[in-house]
Amino acid sequence: MQENPVKPPSRRLSVAPMLDWTDRHYRYFARLITRNTWLYTEMVTTGALIHGDVERHLRFDPGERPLALQLGGSDPAELARCARLAQSWGYDEVNLNVGCPSERVQKGAFGACLMAEPELVADCVKAMRDAVDIDITLKHRIGIDAVEDYGYVADFVDRIARAGCRTFIVHARNAILKGLSPKDNREIPPLKYDYVYRLKRERPELEILLNGGVKTLEDIDVHLRHVDGVMLGREAYHNPFLMASWDARYYGAATPLPDRAEVVRALLPYVRRQLEQGHAVRNVARHILGLFQGQPGARQWRRILSDASLLRDADERLLLRALEAVAGNRSAEREAS
Repeated sequence: MQENPVKPPSRRLSVAPMLDWTDRHYRYFARLITRNTWLYTEMVTTGALIHGDVERHLRFDPGERPLALQLGGSDPAELARCARLAQSWGYDEVNLNVGCPSERVQKGAFGACLMAEPELVADCVKAMRDAVDIDITLKHRIGIDAVEDYGYVADFVDRIARAGCRTFIVHARNAILKGLSPKDNREIPPLKYDYVYRLKRERPELEILLNGGVKTLEDIDVHLRHVDGVMLGREAYHNPFLMASWDARYYGAATPLPDRAEVVRALLPYVRRQLEQGHAVRNVARHILGLFQGQPGARQWRRILSDASLLRDADERLLLRALEAVAGNRSAEREAS
């Protein structure tokens, strides 16, 4: 368990919580590329913490901070109990999921369906705020199903703000609770960035972060003219080196940009530690397939690190083998030119 002695950087840039993707291996890898960007865990349900293996769900490397735990739940007392656990383990923030539209989450009576119950969400937020000193934040949509009026999300935010929440991460699409898959819910409902901009403009005292459809540095720059922060999801995962410029560009850091090869070499001691603890190389390798996206040798990198026969008994040297393949491809391209 860890303490929270240092004030973390602002949430100007963050990587979204993504189930089965933003586990501690991905987060450690991401932290080798950007020091200041906020990272979020996969969603963890209150039931998993109360009735399951707390250490398995909450353990993280201190180098991952600033780090937020995203919780899924709708019982104020259980959420308060889990928020206390998060604080005791050293998390910088607890985020309540009020945005996931999947049917599995709905069956648990949390996620986006909670937008229809703002009073309950307010009770949940208040219970957590009363239980801990770290920030309690909310991640939500702009509406649900056919409710597309700006007043709906504005009223929702106002109600939760009165319960003490100061930070809202707004996915700028509606959540369609029936008939669309989670993937379709990320693509089909139209993006309404103007709703998020207006929330910030009319509520300057709140911290408003925008999420949804952001893919480029230019996108980020545009949104930051209107809101306090931008959260990226799949683009940060599939094209992780996009984050390499964030510390300098958005946090004023003077450190030079990391080199992709340097990131790989810095990851090797971590992979060795995971092997010593009984984990397999594939647990880490699957998260770094996009490191060379758009670069010569990217195909070789992905091929080696996703080859089941190579991964079966691999150790950290497989990453070096993949790195050598990338370097060899670049040399061949230079000679050919």
